[in-house]
Amino acid sequence: MTDLAIYVDADACPVKDEVLRVADRHGLRVYLVSNQWLRLEVGPLVEKVVVSEGADEADNWIVDQVASGDLVITADIPLAKRTLDKKAIALGPTGRLFNEQNIGMAMAMRELNQHLRETGESKGYNASFTKRDRSNFLQEIERLIQLHKRR
Repeated sequence: MTDLAIYVDADACPVKDEVLRVADRHGLRVYLVSNQWLRLEVGPLVEKVVVSEGADEADNWIVDQVASGDLVITADIPLAKRTLDKKAIALGPTGRLFNEQNIGMAMAMRELNQHLRETGESKGYNASFTKRDRSNFLQEIERLIQLHKRR
């Protein structure tokens, strides 16, 4: 079994603390990747990676480093797609697991919503992050880690 690494698209991630707790419990390496320094207390298996300013710099760093079977935590649909292309696992902060069956629809919906915002048809409000989202995320990350350990 290869070691599972967790990469977090950390700038706007609402579940950083949860990732760190779960990873610590399982002794897993975590990379918190962001465009700015994060004020988080981290353990010895956690590396904070600060990339240069730029829309896709954190995404590019993650894609360059991630290996098949690793776990990427992101709400960014294009990054999730690139993660899947590398045969890694993409998990959203609400517990949504991206896969080959749903990534095409997610990309299409992202493009549609972007078009609606650009034409003024939509204000582009995002739903609030809820306790249920956090709970769903914790259940799914634990399930994925347990599945990896059984392999």
